[in-house]
Amino acid sequence: MDDNHLGDFLRARRDGLRPEDVGMASYGARRVAGLRREEVAVLAGVNADYYTRLEQGRERNPSPQVVDALSRALRLDADARAHLYRLAGAAPNDQPAVHAAERVSSSLRQLMDGYPNTPAFVMSRTLDLLAVNALADALYAPFEPADNLARMTFLDPAGRNFYTDWDRAAQVTVANLREATGFAPDNPRLRELVRTLTEHSADFTRLWNAHAVRGKTQDAKRFLHPDVGPLTLAYQAFDVRDAPGQQLVIYHAEPGSPSDQSLNLLGSIHATRRRPAPRPHR
Repeated sequence: MDDNHLGDFLRARRDGLRPEDVGMASYGARRVAGLRREEVAVLAGVNADYYTRLEQGRERNPSPQVVDALSRALRLDADARAHLYRLAGAAPNDQPAVHAAERVSSSLRQLMDGYPNTPAFVMSRTLDLLAVNALADALYAPFEPADNLARMTFLDPAGRNFYTDWDRAAQVTVANLREATGFAPDNPRLRELVRTLTEHSADFTRLWNAHAVRGKTQDAKRFLHPDVGPLTLAYQAFDVRDAPGQQLVIYHAEPGSPSDQSLNLLGSIHATRRRPAPRPHR
């Protein structure tokens, strides 16, 4: 990972836009994949030389007004706009700068264990699974180990079968991970993870270089579990207030649906496997 995160993001988003996407006419032969730097500068109402310095990393702290103008010029959605603000150092400083070891509180673990009929887990911004309840453990049992959602998606052989729409899952996973760079670009764990994934997965590298950014949504997830078959699960994600960066994620199935029945079966199978064998009578 280089350290020109702001410039790389601007360049990638500029490359992804065509003149017709922003209502501009295109003249002559074009040597770039998307918009020219000068065109972005015009759309944002900034000096072209200043915008060039932003992309090249020679200027790294644009004002909030400039960031807002660039967001509009590049047609950024809410997640990407917030990401750009963080990269520019213009977002509210509501996150700690230190990278403390991730720890899940005992009270939160107890809360997760209180949901025996639905998978629940806590993850970090870098998509590390920090704690899981019994049913989440059963859900992710095909992975060895079930440690990080990005590694599991791209490097674990089980990932391609587990995620029914793998391409979609891969895009969302990378977009979630890319969002983390806006909060803590120098996080050693993030650097290590991205380095490993780019070294071993061409698919990850391609998606990472696209600089798509996305926060958590409530889109349904579709899985194919080797023990119970297809599962379609909705989910909710909650920020953990006493541990900024951690999220509690709870999956749930439509009551009475085939996925609901399959979740119940998965829980029974998992409980049976974990139950100690009875001692033989003497």
